[in-house]
Amino acid sequence: MRRPVSFVLAIGLALTVSARAYEKSSQDKSSKPKPVAGSMPVTASSAKARELYQKGMEDYENLYLERCNEDWRAAVKEDPNLAVSWAWIAFNSRNSAEVSAAREKAKALLPKVTPGEQLMVRWIADVQEGNYIAGISAMNDMLAMFPKDKHLLYLVGNWLMAENGNEQAEKIFERALGIDKNFPAALNDLAYVYARNREYSKAFAAMDRYVVLLPKEPNPNDSYGELLRMAGHFEGALKHYRAALTIDPTFTSSQLGLADTYALMGNQAQARIEYDKAIAAAHNDADRIDYMMQRATTWVREANSAEADNAFAETAQKAHELGLDLQEAWAHQRMAAYQSEDAAALKHLEAAEDALGHRQDISPLDRDEEISRILRYRTVRAAHAGNQELAQKSLHALEAMASGGRNLVIQDSYHGAAGAWLASQQKWQDAIAHLEEDRDDPFSMQLLSRAYYEAGANDKMHEVEARLRGTNVPTIEQAVVVPAARAQKPSTT
Repeated sequence: MRRPVSFVLAIGLALTVSARAYEKSSQDKSSKPKPVAGSMPVTASSAKARELYQKGMEDYENLYLERCNEDWRAAVKEDPNLAVSWAWIAFNSRNSAEVSAAREKAKALLPKVTPGEQLMVRWIADVQEGNYIAGISAMNDMLAMFPKDKHLLYLVGNWLMAENGNEQAEKIFERALGIDKNFPAALNDLAYVYARNREYSKAFAAMDRYVVLLPKEPNPNDSYGELLRMAGHFEGALKHYRAALTIDPTFTSSQLGLADTYALMGNQAQARIEYDKAIAAAHNDADRIDYMMQRATTWVREANSAEADNAFAETAQKAHELGLDLQEAWAHQRMAAYQSEDAAALKHLEAAEDALGHRQDISPLDRDEEISRILRYRTVRAAHAGNQELAQKSLHALEAMASGGRNLVIQDSYHGAAGAWLASQQKWQDAIAHLEEDRDDPFSMQLLSRAYYEAGANDKMHEVEARLRGTNVPTIEQAVVVPAARAQKPSTT
């Protein structure tokens, strides 16, 4: 399992962005941090507080993603001035109000901690607040200060990978494994990088090592199950998820993994049974809402839009009652994805945008990313409905967001929307240039196949069709696009 920063699509900064940010921040050589031997020190008033923080980091590396929050909460209860614990609560909590409060506490403690800790806090806080260049600069300076701290390398690589910066993440994990060739956390994430590149033999080789290194932990089997599922080996995936639950029956990620696997296999009735177990065992409200949305998606896979609407509406209402505005927005955005009528889809996109304004504790990062997705699908649906004014207005707003920052979710949203808009104008070559920048999204892959066909690029068309049919991720986009693509005969042109 890996941390879903945002449940469907994660945020991203590419290698070149990070490198440019570092170069920009490092032009003054006198300001560059000097390398320090060993690990980053932690400023704590007691040994117990420091131990709780370190236990949280260990649990984070082993993907106990709520237990580590509990460790860090206990740490700041023991020592309210433990800035890095506040920072990691802000980073990892699923509760927007807690995230906002913890981030402010971490920032307020900056004058009281070491330079390395200051960089860690600034990295997390600046990125969450949308100050990407500053955040990435702090991250790079932190690594430059502690180049041999394998745990920091893992944290950075893990974050970059969650943000779709796979190329840089791979290099970071290789650095960590150069320090310790048997570092389990780095092996786990490196396997995910390989799998995202569809280099499954390399992914499975890394997983074999990971399982051997941590035979009593559930996550190695959980991760193995996910990678097998990505490769289409569903029975093997089920076997590993069950093995993880045998080791730890409370490792809810593996219960969710069983449900998602059955859904991708086409057994929606069994998937709903397994989702119900995950919902009952969820460790926090945000996870529970996520699992409810996954359950609702089974009705989309069965082409039962009425049941899907009921399930997603119930989920959105529950999220609203819990004050989980971001999850409420996600529910409406996903409802828009499968609507047959453009007017209905546009109505749900409006509801998603409204949900983001209920409170003020959603981070600028999360709000901007979700707005970008809403604008993307509003562009597509408005164009399809013939509302050119709304389509162009939405696309222009999205273009302004994309040109003003380096967030790859926003960049992907813009390229997906621009590609769809140009395809609707039958400007196929121009559409291709944008859609190729959003190559992992099923909607964009579907349009890209058509654009290649119209442009006479048959080899590329067959390649993207094969990639689309081989996409096994439990998202709403996959549910809407991939099963239908598989039901069609492959193009023979």
